[in-house]
Amino acid sequence: MESYATKDMKRFNHLTSEINAVYHETALKLGLSDSAMLILYTICNCGESCLLSDICRLSGISKQTINSALRKLEHEGIVCLENIDGRKKSVHLTEKGKVFAGNTVIRVIRMENEVFDSWTETERKLYLDLTNRFLNELKEKAAQL
Repeated sequence: MESYATKDMKRFNHLTSEINAVYHETALKLGLSDSAMLILYTICNCGESCLLSDICRLSGISKQTINSALRKLEHEGIVCLENIDGRKKSVHLTEKGKVFAGNTVIRVIRMENEVFDSWTETERKLYLDLTNRFLNELKEKAAQL
């Protein structure tokens, strides 16, 4: 069967898959499910709390999966949820959660920063600009489907 992807697109997809695999293996090493890792990562990226809707939007995982993982994290005393303005919910790291995040996802964020900081400013800007361009053009084309 003929492949529809170009050589460059195959390489891009392979690299994306490999990056995702590194995050998956890292989550496993840290004793986290992929969904718990993404939730905690998203919270830490925002600070020590963020809106549940932001976790859904920024993590790329389904609301059902997020709610299931959040219940587990809440039961373990890692996060707590707070109602805001009726329908909105905020997710906060507990004191235990801050320590836990420091031993897990914050280590991952520091690793990412080390890699990114090893690049020149020009390399970082080029990578971010091209990634943003790819995302925006892909969104435009997906909207036309």
